[in-house]
Amino acid sequence: MKKLSLVVPCYNEEESIPLFYRTVSKVIDSMNTPTPTVEPEYIFVDDGSSDHTLKEMKELHQNHPETVHFRSFSRNFGKESALAAGLQATTGEMVAVMDVDLQDPPELLPQMVALLENDDYDCVGTIQKERRGQSKLRAFLSSSFYRVINKLSDVRIEPNARDYRLMTRQFVDTVISLPEFNRFSKGIFSWVGFKTTYLTYESQPRAAGTTHWSLRQLFAYSIEGIIDFSNAPLRLATWVGSISFFLSIIGLLFVIIRALTVGGAVAGWPSLVAIMLFIGGIQLFCLGILGQYINKIYLETKHRPKYIIREEK
Repeated sequence: MKKLSLVVPCYNEEESIPLFYRTVSKVIDSMNTPTPTVEPEYIFVDDGSSDHTLKEMKELHQNHPETVHFRSFSRNFGKESALAAGLQATTGEMVAVMDVDLQDPPELLPQMVALLENDDYDCVGTIQKERRGQSKLRAFLSSSFYRVINKLSDVRIEPNARDYRLMTRQFVDTVISLPEFNRFSKGIFSWVGFKTTYLTYESQPRAAGTTHWSLRQLFAYSIEGIIDFSNAPLRLATWVGSISFFLSIIGLLFVIIRALTVGGAVAGWPSLVAIMLFIGGIQLFCLGILGQYINKIYLETKHRPKYIIREEK
């Protein structure tokens, strides 16, 4: 019988935790009937929640001390840190990452386990079809992100892939061995390679609560992913600067030739000011791109921990 570790990041999910545990437990029980095949290990990670999320985790641990464990952060460090903390705490031969809101259907677990054991896969990921209730703007931005990052990066990220996946021990050990402070899990899961397959499922509504991801946060997360797995923005800044320099040389030659052949100065102070502002904007844009990469280097060189554990059981 193999141990199946379930990593469950949580942020203000007090309503979802009991529902998640009951639902997943039923699926695990069905997998162990009539013959026990998996031993569950639940790793809940409290990402600095402000509600009673930690209390719910403690109650589950008290009722099931052998199978339910939790790690609680000293503050909110973000989902990427919660994923890293959960993966590092696992001890199972198979490790699954799941969202606590049950938008990741636990009913897929038996099929995922079968693929991992019988078809010699190292990872079984999931792809969610168009999410119900998602605005057209959010859906457009999501699809655009995958198109952009797959064109800019050497690592292909499966469009609409979820964090929900089942991995072997070797796969997980490889992922947690990567030391970077700035983490983009979807990219890391693809970068490490190994034999991976994907299952597609219909979108599911949240079991309880509301989403904690605003459009601004999703956009910032997308920018993080592009910067972490592509140097294309730096190349863009180089090309923009080169083109701007080339156009300025052409403009200077035009002014000199006009002055020598026609004479007089070229009139048009408003246009000159507009051009100066345009060139200045390009320079600031390129400096901003460079600053993002320097900021990443700065955070990496500090060697700060990705998270701080306040309490765990």
